[in-house]
Amino acid sequence: MSDPTTAVYLLMTVIFLFIAGWKTLAFLRGPTVPLALIATAFFVGGVVYAIASPAGYRFLGEEFGQPRIATLPIYIGILACYADTHILTLLWTPAHDTPRSKVRRTVTLWTTAYGLAITAMTLVFLGADLDGPADPLRFNTQQADDRHVQVFLMILLGVLACGTLNTWQRSRRAESANPQVRHALTWFGGSMLVTFGYVLCSAPAIILAAFGHQELQTLGVFGSYFGILGCLGTCYGMTGAALSAWLRERRDSAALQPLWKLVVGDVDTGLMYSPTSAKPHLWGAVRVVLTRRIIEILDGIRTVQPWASADIVQAVHELEDGTLPPDELEAVVTAAVLRDAAARYRASPEAARTAGKQHRSAPASQAAGVLPGRQTAAQDERARLVRVARALPHPLVDAALERAATTRAAAAEPSVEEPAAGHR
Repeated sequence: MSDPTTAVYLLMTVIFLFIAGWKTLAFLRGPTVPLALIATAFFVGGVVYAIASPAGYRFLGEEFGQPRIATLPIYIGILACYADTHILTLLWTPAHDTPRSKVRRTVTLWTTAYGLAITAMTLVFLGADLDGPADPLRFNTQQADDRHVQVFLMILLGVLACGTLNTWQRSRRAESANPQVRHALTWFGGSMLVTFGYVLCSAPAIILAAFGHQELQTLGVFGSYFGILGCLGTCYGMTGAALSAWLRERRDSAALQPLWKLVVGDVDTGLMYSPTSAKPHLWGAVRVVLTRRIIEILDGIRTVQPWASADIVQAVHELEDGTLPPDELEAVVTAAVLRDAAARYRASPEAARTAGKQHRSAPASQAAGVLPGRQTAAQDERARLVRVARALPHPLVDAALERAATTRAAAAEPSVEEPAAGHR
């Protein structure tokens, strides 16, 4: 066992414990049973990787005077992690008409089964007479001639087989409407099926080794890689949806920056919660910053809305060739109206007044009903504003603003020439 192997295992330990801390903080903000189970699974997984590293395995053996004692917490930790995933699946996959009492009863039965299995594994392992080299990857076959080890491994493989297959079966018929839960269950099901490959590889190798034959020892070692892949898959199932959501929030926060600058930064700094609002904030508590940014943008839109002009809407519809989808067309119209309204606001006397006062210089009749999206549901505002932000540099927006400016200039010319004609 080389030092690079220890480095890899310790790196995995750091990653697992970091995620465990992340999930623990989420649990403290909003305590739920699933979050508690997820945080526990990552904490146990981090400890298992630390013990399973060559340095950790040797250290524990030296401390207890038994070179193979680390095998016990490693195997129990692995079983506990998969038990955690199984229980999460049981909580997330009841049918709509299943009574909660039945769900609790099922979870209690499986939890009791796992607890009894771990207790029995501990007792028989401590009674085993182990000898030979302390190789964790070949423990199953090297020690298979001991009766206690045979019972120990039989319990492990039996419970693991039942748990993984039951998790896979239940994940296939998930009915949750929550996309994050569906994502997790999809990965749980596939990962548990992969983990069952560990049972399929280990069982024949152990049986043959119990009769003194080591021909399938390599197959047993190969089976451990199925366990590792299954573990990584379940971990991604627990974190992938949250990570994807964080990345989407980070992306949307960056996408909203130009719109924020247009209707907040360039309009009224009094709309900002703090001076830090002007920064992209692409790291850390992105969700909080994104929510704050959306609120500031909506306040900015309300500020410039009295300067919204129907001329811009008409110009966009005249220039549009009918190929844009409705959502994209609405975003283009909104972007064009906001660019024009913000410019008119900045050019008006109102821009110099105290923020928060009601604007009176723009005719209300003109602004009423001009700006699209006023009836957007709260949960859809983020997606709508992101579309608007991305439409700000759209060529159709530039063309509509140019046409509206030309039309306004042409309409203003007679008002300049009429007095001269009256003197004739």
